[in-house]
Amino acid sequence: MPLTIGVLIFPQFQLLDAAGPLAAFEMPARGVQPSPYVLKVLSAEGGLTASSCGAAMMSAPLSEAPRLDTLIVAGGEGTRAPALDPRVTAYVRAQAETARRVASVCSGAFILAAAGLLDGRRATTHWRRSAQLARRFPRVTVEPDRIFVRDGKIWTSAGISAGVDLALALIAEDLGEAVARRTAQELVVYHRRPGGQSQFSALLDLDGRSDRFAPLLAWARERLAEPLPVERLACEAGMSPRNFARAFAAEVGVTPAKAVERLRLEVARERVEAGDAPIDAVAQAAGFGDAERMRRAFIRAFGQSPQALRRIARTAAA
Repeated sequence: MPLTIGVLIFPQFQLLDAAGPLAAFEMPARGVQPSPYVLKVLSAEGGLTASSCGAAMMSAPLSEAPRLDTLIVAGGEGTRAPALDPRVTAYVRAQAETARRVASVCSGAFILAAAGLLDGRRATTHWRRSAQLARRFPRVTVEPDRIFVRDGKIWTSAGISAGVDLALALIAEDLGEAVARRTAQELVVYHRRPGGQSQFSALLDLDGRSDRFAPLLAWARERLAEPLPVERLACEAGMSPRNFARAFAAEVGVTPAKAVERLRLEVARERVEAGDAPIDAVAQAAGFGDAERMRRAFIRAFGQSPQALRRIARTAAA
């Protein structure tokens, strides 16, 4: 029997928050009979509902909503009104009782929180609104740098494109990793960023005031398993080591050594959380040399050892 996926929208919703998951759930149905999914777009009033960019989606009113397997709540600039609308919060609470899963994309987490679904749970949202979510709903444990978080039957995801990551994870749970992988290929996206992966990129974080050292950082990221002392970086930049170190720190805000460590930490964390590779092998591939050196760097940066972060990631995906 097909699984019914409902996507809840509202005036001024973020278009991609709804369209991204809808497109992902559409893909497994192509050429397959019967289709594994039935897709429904819902809103409080029904009818054409305008997004924040002006494009509108046709939606059915909540009063006519079918029984759902999964409810996904979109985010966007207009979340405040539905979060205060008793019809919406009552509907979301009811779905938490009857549906197999309830999820949110981006600031849709505020609607779940207003309905009480996130109390005592871990959750994420767009990094820019994480502090606001934590202040408004102190009973929620906000994890601001996650792509998505699963806590029981409640799933929350980060901003906009993370809704596709969320949908791929839900598809994998329903239909298996092979189908999710084919779906990602059809969408031309990665299969798949793990839920524990950071919303941030070290390359973006180290962007500096200009793009002067951006090519060098990209070059270094491709060679993390190799020694990258300041002399080698300076040679690649065409500068003397002393002038390079001074100019790099002034431009990027950290020393060359610290920048390389951040790149290594990002790559190592992705591999630790995403797979089963031995910690020693991850340390070698990321350029830390040995597991103990990597462990110390992880504790300084993340407050957790690689083994602890791997356990957390596995728990979140379970």
